[in-house]
Amino acid sequence: MPPFGPAVDTHAHVFRQGLPLTAARRYTPDYDASLADYLALLDSHGLSHGVLVQPSFLGTDNRYMEQALQAEPQRLRGVAVVDEQTREDELRRLAGAGVMGMRLNLIGLPVPDLSSPGWRRVLQTANTLGWHVEAHIQAARLPELLPALLAEGCQVVVDHFGRPDPALGTADPGFRYLLRQADSGRVWVKLSAPYRNWNADDCASQGRAAAAQLLDAYTADRLMWGSDWPHTEHRHAASYPAAVQWLDAWIDDPVQRHAILADTPLRLFQFQGETP
Repeated sequence: MPPFGPAVDTHAHVFRQGLPLTAARRYTPDYDASLADYLALLDSHGLSHGVLVQPSFLGTDNRYMEQALQAEPQRLRGVAVVDEQTREDELRRLAGAGVMGMRLNLIGLPVPDLSSPGWRRVLQTANTLGWHVEAHIQAARLPELLPALLAEGCQVVVDHFGRPDPALGTADPGFRYLLRQADSGRVWVKLSAPYRNWNADDCASQGRAAAAQLLDAYTADRLMWGSDWPHTEHRHAASYPAAVQWLDAWIDDPVQRHAILADTPLRLFQFQGETP
C-alpha cells in the first residue's frame, strides 16, 4: 500500500495495563499496546513514521507516550492531552519530546469555554509552539468548537472523517459544515477509524464516499491517513491490515495517496530530514 519512501501513520496509541487512569474514562483496556508492537506493524506495512495520540483514558498524564517518543525521536511524533491548567513549561517540555499537537477528545463531554483565561493561554502557547489542535467530536457538534479554535488562530486537525452520524453519513449537516471549513485554510482531516462511523461491512464504501467529498473540498494537501491502532473498543471490527486496505479502497490516485501518506503529514508533524 505505501509508496517507496516515507509514509506516515498519523493516528495510533500506546499504553499498558497498570497505568494511572482518569476517573472520567469511557473505556478501560484489558490488554497492552506496546511501542515494540506498534513499530513492528509500521515495519511490516512499509510505513516509515508514526504519530502517537494520547488515549483519553490516561487523561493529561502524558508520561508513557512521552517515553515512547523519546525512544524513537526520528520516527515518531505525538499529540498530547492537556487542559486549561497545564503550565507553559510542561507544554514546552512536551514539545521538546516530539509533541506537535494537543487533543480535545469531546466525545461524551461538553465543549470547554475556550475563551476562558486558562484555555486562551494554553491555545496561545500551542500556536507559538507550532502545534495544532486535534478535535475528536461528533460532526453535529463541530459548529460548537471549530469557530472558537479558528478565532484563536489555531490550526485544527479533525479526527476520523469528522465523526458523521452513522445513519446520515455524508448527508449529516455536521459533515457538510466540515466540508465548508476547508476555505479557512487551517483545517485538516484524518481519514481514519471508519468503524467509529459505520458498520464494518460499510467501511470501504462509506469511507470512499466521504473521502471523495473531502478530497473535493480540502484536496489531498490537507488530508491524512491514520490506522487508529489498536482500535480501542473496536478490535472485533478492525485490524492494522484492514486499516491499510481501507485506504486502498478510498483513494485510487497514486499522487493523492502519496500526498495523504507522505507530503501532508511530513509537513504538519515537522518530521525532519524527510523530503516528501
